[in-house]
Amino acid sequence: MKLHSVGIKNFICPVSIREQSGSRQRTVATISLQAAMPRQLRGTCVGIFTTILARYRQDIHASIFPKLLAEVQTELAADKAQIRMVFPYFIEKKAPVTTTTSLMEYECSFTGALDTRREMLLQVVVPVTTLCPCSKEISQAGAHNQRAEITLTVQPNRFIWLEELIRLVESCASCEVYSLLKRPDEKFVTEKAYATPMFVEDVVRVVAQKALDHPAIKWFSVGVESFESIHKHSAYAFVDSEDLHQKSDNPEGKSPGINEQE
Repeated sequence: MKLHSVGIKNFICPVSIREQSGSRQRTVATISLQAAMPRQLRGTCVGIFTTILARYRQDIHASIFPKLLAEVQTELAADKAQIRMVFPYFIEKKAPVTTTTSLMEYECSFTGALDTRREMLLQVVVPVTTLCPCSKEISQAGAHNQRAEITLTVQPNRFIWLEELIRLVESCASCEVYSLLKRPDEKFVTEKAYATPMFVEDVVRVVAQKALDHPAIKWFSVGVESFESIHKHSAYAFVDSEDLHQKSDNPEGKSPGINEQE
């Protein structure tokens, strides 16, 4: 019997990720690797999967996924192979006023699939601050704000750095989030958020517009979840680039504005 998927799940191992600075960052990844099991193959394939992963773990990045998955296909005579790797990625950030340095953690993932075509996806989950425009409008003083998470998934058409995607996302909210802030920094971020009120719908539109305009992004999806500070529930918004107008619908060949697509 041919099986749809056989492999390993939640395999944890140290990996080395390329940084935009030219260095390498050592982190720990959780990896799932599967392949379609041919009818004639019986028994476990764990040894094959772990052996192949061990050969690549010192330089794991999306560009090597086709080669890695091709090895899995060859070893198992599989029609399809796929991999997903989730890992914490750390970026050194300076506080906006005092320039105090601290490390910010971002959840990132690489996903790849190989059958008759190649599909490689990058994903970053970025914490930000949002401030409610409605609360600001109706209040005599103050407005409620909250921490939010923006999840951007992209299919690149060329190499793109994780740092580049994270910077793109952080620029689209009421304010960035920092690991360490002193009082002057805290004053800055709260006032910046107050001056830039945004609903989750606003945030998802801004991220989508920047992703549409980015030359290295072929396809994307973006979701924004705001962990409401005065509600038990979260606010959420999502858009997939396939739902937006294609360039073929735009006679001038320009990326359509988000507001024009409603």
